[in-house]
Amino acid sequence: MAFGGVRGLGPRWELPRGAVALFLLLLSAAATPEPPGAACSQNTNRTCEECLRNVSCLWCHTNKACLDYPVSRILPPSSLCKLSSARWGVCWVNFEALIITLSVVGGAVLLAVAVCCCCCCCRRKKSRKPDKSEEKMAREREERRIRQEERRAEMKSRHDEIRKKYGLFKEENPYARFENN
Repeated sequence: MAFGGVRGLGPRWELPRGAVALFLLLLSAAATPEPPGAACSQNTNRTCEECLRNVSCLWCHTNKACLDYPVSRILPPSSLCKLSSARWGVCWVNFEALIITLSVVGGAVLLAVAVCCCCCCCRRKKSRKPDKSEEKMAREREERRIRQEERRAEMKSRHDEIRKKYGLFKEENPYARFENN
């Protein structure tokens, strides 16, 4: 019996614990924003955690600066802070690692979806038309049946000839007595 007590189920898809932890940390960081009046530059030369309490802030680890996240761009420009030292959401993941991790996970998901689609399509095509081996077996079966019928007819005619020869053929006797009842 398969793991989990159920037979026949496919593999279970689970997220890595690190990805779940990262998601929860980003969610908790987004849930507790600082008041809208607080500027990110007030948290410069403090800790990363204090800076990232405000979701619109970006922490640059090299110069310990808390900056406003450039919302007009997806990634912060290198003139503002290098990707390897920029933090957003959580302090222990930099943008460079985050980009690499997300691209690998996204690529793996896309590859898995593509493989599943190809497998499903191949199975469907395979089930629509019969296999060549099945067709060949059906042809051979039909040929054997026809040969068997020919042999049966041949044997029957031979047996009938032998019965005629020795007078064992069962046909109406022209000399049978008439019975009047």
